[in-house]
Amino acid sequence: MLARQCLLLGLRGIDRTALCGTSTASATSTSEFSSPHFTEFIEYRERFPHPIGTFFSMVATAAQLRAVSPAALPLQQLRTKTRFALSIAHITPSGSRCAANKLRAVASDADEVSMLEKMLKIAKERKEKENGSAASPPETLYDGKGFTIKTFNAISAVGLDKFPKGKYVVAGDVGDLPEAPMGIMLRSHKLQLDDVPPTVRGIVRCGAGTNNIPVKEMTERGIPVFNTPGANANAVKELVICGLLLASRGIIEGNNHVNTVINTEEAGDYERVSKRIEADKSMFGGKEIEGKTLGVIGLGAIGSRVVSAALALGMNVIGYDPVLSLDAALQLPGDRMRRVTDLDDIFAEADYITVHVPYIKGVTHHLINSEALSKCKSNVHLLNFARGEIIDGAAVRSGYDTGLLTGKYISDFSDPDLMGHPRHLVLPHLGASTDEAEENSAAMAAQTMMDFLETGTIRNSVNFPTTILAPQKNSSGARLCIVNRNEPGALGEITTFLGSRGLNISQQINTSRGDIAYTVIDFTNQPEDAEAIQAELAKNCSFIISLRFLGMVFADELGEPGTYFYVSWAK
Repeated sequence: MLARQCLLLGLRGIDRTALCGTSTASATSTSEFSSPHFTEFIEYRERFPHPIGTFFSMVATAAQLRAVSPAALPLQQLRTKTRFALSIAHITPSGSRCAANKLRAVASDADEVSMLEKMLKIAKERKEKENGSAASPPETLYDGKGFTIKTFNAISAVGLDKFPKGKYVVAGDVGDLPEAPMGIMLRSHKLQLDDVPPTVRGIVRCGAGTNNIPVKEMTERGIPVFNTPGANANAVKELVICGLLLASRGIIEGNNHVNTVINTEEAGDYERVSKRIEADKSMFGGKEIEGKTLGVIGLGAIGSRVVSAALALGMNVIGYDPVLSLDAALQLPGDRMRRVTDLDDIFAEADYITVHVPYIKGVTHHLINSEALSKCKSNVHLLNFARGEIIDGAAVRSGYDTGLLTGKYISDFSDPDLMGHPRHLVLPHLGASTDEAEENSAAMAAQTMMDFLETGTIRNSVNFPTTILAPQKNSSGARLCIVNRNEPGALGEITTFLGSRGLNISQQINTSRGDIAYTVIDFTNQPEDAEAIQAELAKNCSFIISLRFLGMVFADELGEPGTYFYVSWAK
């Protein structure tokens, strides 16, 4: 058992400086050692020294043989110090035997230290292997062309660092890019059509909303627009909870009263200000949110988190989402909330209503309007941290003016009809303005862009269908990505043409969304003249908007960034 304890001490990576203090001639205190089991070993040796050096060498050899399979080591529990002491308490060796054992133990110290150093080496090698940090040949530096990315706004370094240096060139100024941009990465910049040259393959927004991007025009140009849903969900959820409290407790009003009224009227006199603060507290009485009903419109990444947080605060929650995805549904807390299929149920029952839906013109524009407000409780509080246009500000103002509505409207969007109204509490647009949210969004955006540029994968796009075709292992064939108008027979024409040019298809995927179709095709071979095939394919199939060949990215001619890309609208 003692030998096994020492073996496990070595395999658990005990610090070398501690191991080197095991000699009886050393002045190092056992209290400095990093393991209580090692201390037990020293105490045992000093009390009952005996020649175990040879046996330890055998143990070390066995450890070396078993290090290749750490899982094979025995998992017997080590004895605690108390159990260890009890287990040896009955042993009482003779004085002469102790003296002889001490002499032999001193002679074996060097062997023991050597053996423990070997075990330490084995432990370190195993740890490196587990962490994936074992020494490996350095990656061959890439010295070819890189994908060029144009950024707008300040993008978190966490996201920018995702792009491998050399393989991607990222800059906020087009003049700092070696070639025209192949991708665009932005946050809140209002993207203009002139910002998007024909070289751009994709656009990614570090955030959920894309109303600052001309999505319709980008779709017509065959350019997918990506976003990062859920990356800022926790940040927005926290702001919504803050909004619930601001609506309930007169916090902002009370603070304004102290700063603009009390401090002024009491001339900054501390004693008088303190008394006044206590005396005026009744002006800002509120209500608790526990036991109240929250209506959540939109149960996606943000809405589902709001639901869970509100339930944890003791609220009753009802939710509405007519297009709830399976992934989002799995995030909901089951029967602890009630889902409804009619918005009128939320309007009739909710004490608070929060909206978490995207802005879609003609669909969610003024989702809460005068008709909806007429069905609500008069003291309902509205929260809007989604998009300003979802709630009709003119209808809310009319409700305030006529007395139909007495609750507060909390948002991080201004409204021309509610400017300066005391019941409209406007915050800066802080929903995603946390370090964590910006880092998450940027990292997710970078990965989305890389997946698309290198493999043609489309996920989290607001205008293109989700399309994922895993590259075939050990394949040296080319990949072709085609964007075309969604017309009957288009795919058949494409595959017929490719077959006539000697290209054998090994796998493919064809998806569509509205007027756009997207096809990814893998071949078993490389085209002899990719440029000619592109030109002929575009000429013969007038419905094609853009197409590009992908080979072994960064490894062959087809995989070199910027090559073999065709767009029909380029001038």
